[in-house]
Amino acid sequence: MNELERQIKAFVEKDLDTLVSLRREFHRHPEVGRSEFWTAARIEEELDKLGLSHHRCAGTGIVAYVDGTGEGPAVRDAAGRPHCMALRADIDALPLEEQRESDFKSECPGRMHACGHDVHLTSLIGTARTLCAFRDRFAGRIILLFQPDEEHGYGAKAMVEAGAVNGATRCFGFHIAPEFPVGTLALPEGACNASVDRFLMTIHGEPTHIAYPHQGADALYMAAQVVVAAQALVTRMSDPVSPLLIGFGRLEAGTAYNIGAGTAVLEGTIRTLDEQFRQKTVRRLEQLLQSTVSLYGGTSSVEWREFTKVQSNTAEAVREGRQVAASLFGEDCLVFRRPAMIGEDMSEFIDAVGGCFAFIGTQDPNRPETAHPLHHSCLDVDENVFKVSVPMTAAYALSYMRGEV
Repeated sequence: MNELERQIKAFVEKDLDTLVSLRREFHRHPEVGRSEFWTAARIEEELDKLGLSHHRCAGTGIVAYVDGTGEGPAVRDAAGRPHCMALRADIDALPLEEQRESDFKSECPGRMHACGHDVHLTSLIGTARTLCAFRDRFAGRIILLFQPDEEHGYGAKAMVEAGAVNGATRCFGFHIAPEFPVGTLALPEGACNASVDRFLMTIHGEPTHIAYPHQGADALYMAAQVVVAAQALVTRMSDPVSPLLIGFGRLEAGTAYNIGAGTAVLEGTIRTLDEQFRQKTVRRLEQLLQSTVSLYGGTSSVEWREFTKVQSNTAEAVREGRQVAASLFGEDCLVFRRPAMIGEDMSEFIDAVGGCFAFIGTQDPNRPETAHPLHHSCLDVDENVFKVSVPMTAAYALSYMRGEV
């Protein structure tokens, strides 16, 4: 650990009570995607205290800037571009009723920070506080991205399209990881999280009395055939060592027990860790739907919604991040994480500028509620996570801006 990293850790240690208080305040006031009005205003209050320039982006998102005051020109990359680090945190909550009692339980019925975004955004505020305390140690600009609506795959893409990361040469973010103990983190190289595409299939048949099936076209039967046959795309038409998931979460059909359904609606998702494989599967599922429904006398249509691309960490950024983590916390802090079939739209920022995404442990073995999985109605975290998330983010940003990694 170098002297600057030691000073960063000491600063965050002194700031811990403030960060815990902020996190609990955000936890009490969760807001779902594209409705984070109170959250955004409260973040802006903290940025104003630091004297940072900022503006709204993608509705309730915020872009802020920390400009270094260090002597000399900014470090440049091999292409001659000045180093510019973008740091991202998502800010939205889930439409979920919190079941765990605490002094900071959600005060908003039916809404909860069950995915750790209260920790993410508080960590980025803490990082802003830390960077401002050490802004004389670097030259150039660091961009802070408070991103709305991660849960629906909207915010990151909207911010990129609005130019939020223009000029950035690297990006970094993290997610809480309740499967890992606090004090540890994972920084895997390559694909970490899956692409997410949602489909909505509509099947039109011809209703008829159930006793005379030949006189109609049963949309419910067609839907059932599609659900079953789709799994063959995974087990018989795909490389078994290339992860692929086709899941159906909703099937609605029929009006009575003795009437063949005239319409059926299917809703589900495709997830994969390979972009080319992803596009091939979309085409195959459309073909399967059309051919199956046509065989039984129906017609069909399908609507697609792209939530996010494959989230894949770039090798150079992973090397940099691991170097910083090992220096701050020791080699033993780094743990292994397998790729997962969940989605994460940090992929949009990484795809735009290159970077990496860490998974930071939040579990306290003595507190069972910190071991609940993401999106659980009783999820909580060990708040000592800020001793890892803030120094990691701030030290990586400073090391990158100073050309030390």
